[in-house]
Amino acid sequence: MNDLKNIIILSGGYSEEAEVSRTSSREIKNALISEECIPTIIDPAEFETYSIMIDKIKELRPDIVFNGLHGAEGEDGRIQALLALSNIPFTGSAQRASAISMDKYISGILANYIKIKLPKRRLIYKDYEYDYDSIIQDINFPMVVKPNDSGSSVGISIINGESELSDSIEFALKYSEKAIIEQYIDGRELTVTILGNEALPVVEIIPNDGWYDYKSKYTKGKTVYEVPAKLTDEEVQLIQKQALDVFKLFGCEVYGRVDFRYDGKDFYFLEVNTLPGMTQLSLTPMAAKEFGLNFKDLLLQIIKLSLNR
Repeated sequence: MNDLKNIIILSGGYSEEAEVSRTSSREIKNALISEECIPTIIDPAEFETYSIMIDKIKELRPDIVFNGLHGAEGEDGRIQALLALSNIPFTGSAQRASAISMDKYISGILANYIKIKLPKRRLIYKDYEYDYDSIIQDINFPMVVKPNDSGSSVGISIINGESELSDSIEFALKYSEKAIIEQYIDGRELTVTILGNEALPVVEIIPNDGWYDYKSKYTKGKTVYEVPAKLTDEEVQLIQKQALDVFKLFGCEVYGRVDFRYDGKDFYFLEVNTLPGMTQLSLTPMAAKEFGLNFKDLLLQIIKLSLNR
């Protein structure tokens, strides 16, 4: 790893999560910088087209591109496809796995195929008419309404009555062409980071107030994190196995994070994050620290796994 002198970090972009990405990327850069290596941050939003951005990356001849983007443009496979077609090494999962993971509805179908439980849910398309009475009867309140392909809790509502349904759907559809109406699973929020072929210690997320929304995620002191989560050995083994099974089924590589709800009986799959956050409040660095990897070592391991796949 000592011969890595030229690392480009993709940061920002066009999604609603651009500012979170910039924070992650600054921390990645600060951790990787050394006498031998001065990482370069590139923001896709500063280029007129992706082609021009790729030309700039080629000109800089990086040893690897560290993908620090979050949200649709960074996680849905488009950037991964462009880099792969240009023979530029990059961190994280490739195009197909990224696209599968970004689509919450499709990824849920696949997880359920291997007998992992899902909340009851319905898919809503923009500009379609739906029988909301049948949806309410099927799913019941409380419900979660969320965009089909967004992250960082952007566009999500937890609702308790019919009067809130229309506005929450409209809110979710601001961020995606499709929305999911989903059964709210009362219980614990748990997440498992995968690094290579290893499931790291389980993290439990306990917001001080309400639920794990954008403010709770990115405001220091708003959320308590239990690392490792207080689970029995059997529970840990099961959730880690389910996380690994989903990660492999989707074709994910290198690293990622798998989110669940736990009602005390069953783990319910929510989503796979192929580019989890890398801020001081982020869950993957917490899990890695408990596993024995500091932040820099985690980044170097991600780079090593990406180069050796």
